[in-house]
Amino acid sequence: MTTTESTFDVALFGEAMLLLVANEPGPLENATGFYKRTAGAETNVAIGLARLGLKVGWASRLGTDSMGRALLAAMQGEGIDCSHVVCDATQRTGFQFKERVTDGRDPQVEYHRKGSAASQMGPADVDEAWLRSARHLHATGVFAAISDTSLQAAIRTLEVMRAAGRTISFDPNLRPTLWSSPETMRHWINTLATYADWVLPGMEEGVFLTGETTPEGVARFYRERGAKLVVVKLGAEGAYYDSATEGTGHVPGVPVAQVVDTVGAGDGFAVGVISALLAGQPVQAAVRRGAWIGARAVQVLGDTEGLPTRRSAGGGL
Repeated sequence: MTTTESTFDVALFGEAMLLLVANEPGPLENATGFYKRTAGAETNVAIGLARLGLKVGWASRLGTDSMGRALLAAMQGEGIDCSHVVCDATQRTGFQFKERVTDGRDPQVEYHRKGSAASQMGPADVDEAWLRSARHLHATGVFAAISDTSLQAAIRTLEVMRAAGRTISFDPNLRPTLWSSPETMRHWINTLATYADWVLPGMEEGVFLTGETTPEGVARFYRERGAKLVVVKLGAEGAYYDSATEGTGHVPGVPVAQVVDTVGAGDGFAVGVISALLAGQPVQAAVRRGAWIGARAVQVLGDTEGLPTRRSAGGGL
């Protein structure tokens, strides 16, 4: 399917949460004020792709509470199609608190999402015709982890798009606290990855998921299971890629003067890789764009403030 025949460039299913970032460093329990932001792995990617001019559709469930209304308005304000977001007055919207850090370490994040509206999603929420109107699906391990029914919904989205011949990208985005056990998480994440054309694990994730201890080994694990491209994120060291059509290589990291907040870097990386590949750019250029956007993401307080528009990117794209 070509872009002109598609309603959307990219479709995503996932949970949006209201993010409350502490306004000063220190333990969360000592914080007295918070900044409101959006959060969610899939929504971060949706926002990033929309800012780069792609047509994006996002499906989810929200409560009709103030948090749900704020999140829906934010997503619509980014130009994202939210026609398949259900606002349910009987359910509540998930939210999270995030610690403010100043030393570059991963901040403490406290989630309040159990039983949220999005966790009630299941296969019946997958509008297959709407989904097939996109030329690409981006999926993560987060949506699959929030409930048994969302796992089945995630599998259905992958089945539909694979059967339709669309491309699929998958970011493991491990959330151990959402799974019943590490073994269950490993099984389902690796199962989901077998549907994808492009798999985007972090190195630490890859070690856990594959048992391999090198980027080459992690990439080979998923390539042997059907992935056409695997990009292993190496943090400040950049990324290693293994492509069925363009071979292997390493792209160096983009230097960052100060790391403000590491959360969202992987989502920014996905934005760069997906947007470039859908534009027909070579793999190396796509990985380079991913590293550049990921580096921007760690220099800001929230998850999406560093995601560029085409205008703000200048020569970065």
